[in-house]
Amino acid sequence: MISHLSRPCFETACRAGAGSQRMHSGKTSRTATCSCRGVELVLAGEPRRVYACSCLECQRCTGTAFSYRAIYADSALVGQKGETRSWRRTGSSGQWLEQTFCTTCGSVVFMRAEALKDALSVSVGCLEDPEFPAPDHAPLACPKA
Repeated sequence: MISHLSRPCFETACRAGAGSQRMHSGKTSRTATCSCRGVELVLAGEPRRVYACSCLECQRCTGTAFSYRAIYADSALVGQKGETRSWRRTGSSGQWLEQTFCTTCGSVVFMRAEALKDALSVSVGCLEDPEFPAPDHAPLACPKA
């Protein structure tokens, strides 16, 4: 039997009202960087959704109690530099998830998933924005994907 904590819930975060999160900082672009600053993503516009997930997979990926991420359309990625690597696994739903990290420091900067069509999920801590909004979706239990 699979625990509810073993199922990633970003799929629900994506489906539960894309575009409903509005930023209040007035920024039209943001830059995400890894810990060593070797990888940089430039993102235009606002994310579709901001979420936190405490499933076991997100805990393993981040090394902490939960992930805090923002879903952006692929078209929002207007610049990328630095060397990254990715690793892919199959989730409990049977769909793939792919984490992308800096080859130097190992920071996970973003992820893609089969359930996130034409989108990427950026680690909010990489954005270094103290005014970034809190997650608008943070389930206590992850629904079955």
